[in-house]
Amino acid sequence: MSARNEVVEVVTRGERRRAWSVEQKRLIVAEAMQPGATSTEVARRWGIGTGLLYTWRQQFFAGELSEPPTPAPAFAQVSLAPPVEPEAPPPHPPTATVGKAPATGQMEIMLAGGAVVRVGADVDGAALRRVLAALASP
Repeated sequence: MSARNEVVEVVTRGERRRAWSVEQKRLIVAEAMQPGATSTEVARRWGIGTGLLYTWRQQFFAGELSEPPTPAPAFAQVSLAPPVEPEAPPPHPPTATVGKAPATGQMEIMLAGGAVVRVGADVDGAALRRVLAALASP
């Protein structure tokens, strides 16, 4: 009688399914949506199939992968006032004034604390940022 030296592997049950948390799914979907990323590479790195990644992407865009509801973006209310003719132009027109009605070509910015900033079309953007930052600081 000859003895065989074969090795026989017996698999009794398959690998258990992994349970992915909502946070992990969002992380994987976000990684797959990065510029230059491919779904195949991301799926391979995480040990999932591309079909599962596409399913999670659909769930993400449908809002099914968000634990707390995401608040809608809030927009500032904008209203246009009729143009007011200036009485007499000052010798050196200011680029930012507080307390006068806006003239044609001017923009009025109403801050949360009640301050009003009016600027002309020729205002320096860096100067305006400094003024608004100073008004916003406590």
